[in-house]
Amino acid sequence: MKVGDLVRLKKIHETQQTTRSGVVIDIIKKKVWRTTEQGEAIDWNKVDPEDHATVLYDDCHLNIPVVDLEVIRAI
Repeated sequence: MKVGDLVRLKKIHETQQTTRSGVVIDIIKKKVWRTTEQGEAIDWNKVDPEDHATVLYDDCHLNIPVVDLEVIRAI
């Protein structure tokens, strides 16, 4: 994934509706604590930063982990 790619959120379930698409405008590194995998007690020393895409939508931009996105069209 790189800046300029058209992306959308990956489907978690087959019945999930397709989400809107957006354009990647930046790639950054941030830490993420996933409570379903790592528990509720947050310890930032136990996690490393991972890639996030800053995705531009019609009305806003969001930082989303790259592992949660799928590329629709690469440039």
